[in-house]
Amino acid sequence: MKNAIVFKDFTFRYQNQEKPTLKNINLSIKEGEKVLIAGPSGSGKSTLGSCLNGLVPFSVKGEFEGSLILEEDLEPRKASIFEISKYIGTVLQDQDGQFIGLSVGEDVSFIDENDKVCHEQMLKNTKEALELVNMQKSINFTPKELSGGQKQCVSLAGIMRSSAKILLFDEPLANLDPLSGKNAMELIANIQEKTKKTVLVIEHRIEDVLEQDFDRIIIINDGEVVANGTPLELFQKDCFGKNGLREPLYIEALKYANIDISSIDVYPIEKIKTKEIQQKIKTWCESVEFKSKTFDEKILEAKDLVFSYVPSWPILKGLSFDLKKGEILALLGNNGAGKSTLCKLITGIQKQISGEIYFKNQNIKDESIRQRGEKIGYVMQNPNHMLSQETLLKEVEFGLKIRKIKDYTQKAYDALKICELYQFRNWPLASLSYGQKKRLSIATILALEPEVIFLDEPTAGQDHLHYTEFMEFVKKISDKGVSIVLITHDMHLSLEYADRAIVLYDGKISANASPSLVLHQKELIAKAHLKQTSLSKMAELLDLDSKILMNSFIGSDNKEGCSKKQDNKRGNNV
Repeated sequence: MKNAIVFKDFTFRYQNQEKPTLKNINLSIKEGEKVLIAGPSGSGKSTLGSCLNGLVPFSVKGEFEGSLILEEDLEPRKASIFEISKYIGTVLQDQDGQFIGLSVGEDVSFIDENDKVCHEQMLKNTKEALELVNMQKSINFTPKELSGGQKQCVSLAGIMRSSAKILLFDEPLANLDPLSGKNAMELIANIQEKTKKTVLVIEHRIEDVLEQDFDRIIIINDGEVVANGTPLELFQKDCFGKNGLREPLYIEALKYANIDISSIDVYPIEKIKTKEIQQKIKTWCESVEFKSKTFDEKILEAKDLVFSYVPSWPILKGLSFDLKKGEILALLGNNGAGKSTLCKLITGIQKQISGEIYFKNQNIKDESIRQRGEKIGYVMQNPNHMLSQETLLKEVEFGLKIRKIKDYTQKAYDALKICELYQFRNWPLASLSYGQKKRLSIATILALEPEVIFLDEPTAGQDHLHYTEFMEFVKKISDKGVSIVLITHDMHLSLEYADRAIVLYDGKISANASPSLVLHQKELIAKAHLKQTSLSKMAELLDLDSKILMNSFIGSDNKEGCSKKQDNKRGNNV
């Protein structure tokens, strides 16, 4: 089998950085292989992808050593973007950076249009591609009418039209709801199976990606290849945790139950269906104590909210909910369900058609965005929509300075330290990865110390180390009375950190209960485009109560302490 990609002693350093981002990469990928490239935020995995598809050095300059060859004859750094596109097709992590059409249909048909496909066939191809990602009804929508997840679906539909032999997906699950993410991975697997193309997926959501079978996983950390093998080999060697990556929840549960996985087959998940494992998991569940929190004081309330961008298509249909002081609330639902829209109404960015919003029992209907911003912070889904200054420090200082807050530099330092960005405080924003930009956008809001914070997909683009560190901080500030709303597609995040979960579907609330109660309801999960976690799957295989298993996992997670997991990961990332 021929090599599709060969790195030989490959090193790359960005022009504005002192040290190389990629160091001495020696790697070969065969034609037709399906490979997962994983690594913590800032590890260099996206830079590796940018070297493959020509974005480096076409868009960002730097210095190279060694060689990188595609299909045995093309060296990307010496070719044009047009030449490279014949070899490799890419779905970018930043949806806005890839959307080029004035409408969904135009964007998906771009490749066919360049190839001079007749109009009738082009329209047929476009409709078929959009049907596969459940976006056919949005064919005439403009980019601004789409959520981040919907834009990602359009990008996946577009790449299906590519004739390139290598397909590169950079964080394809970012911003997708769980069901859309599952469908996306199935679609990628189907494309690879039918076309025999080489498929590279850059992603850190290990559980979601590995629902599909991959030939190999390559882990990059600190710019170097630190692991290269089959999924089972890497699970048995504990390669994920050592490199700041999240293992599937069922693997963590096995470890909590003191089951040694180094010599047993645990992948795929069906392999764990043994009497010995069943008994050990059952014993563990019986030994764990789980305590839920209670909250009394109401800080925010929405009553009968109605909103629509288009009169004939209501987004919110009389929605009501409340938020308690110090509570962490997860807001779940499919792409386009209205989660982000709800936050925009509460923060004043959009105006509801009808309904009322109360903060500490006071109606804030007539308050401006700035007035609401003094007490309600909102971190947007796309960090590029929030950042405007030259350096990280200036970005965090900006909001403090315009509010004439004293000691603004020290407050900016504190926020940057919390988000693990202090060492980059004088860097230009262009040097940051998408995940680092996400953390910076969060730091700008944290510095303002609001009483309620809405976090729109806070963990998108974050590796497990930064995910854990940030969420532990969220827990600490909630313990001090700050209320948090997590708009998220991350079932793990909801299960581990949320005190309560609200499921939004078709403009209404379909569920309002503890995460473990919500996430074990199969009918609700299917209806709201959520996804069964591997813990639920584990409970089915081992004939256990999924709610009890989830609560045992949460109890063990709290008992073990995320600080211990952080120390382990931090020690392996120094």
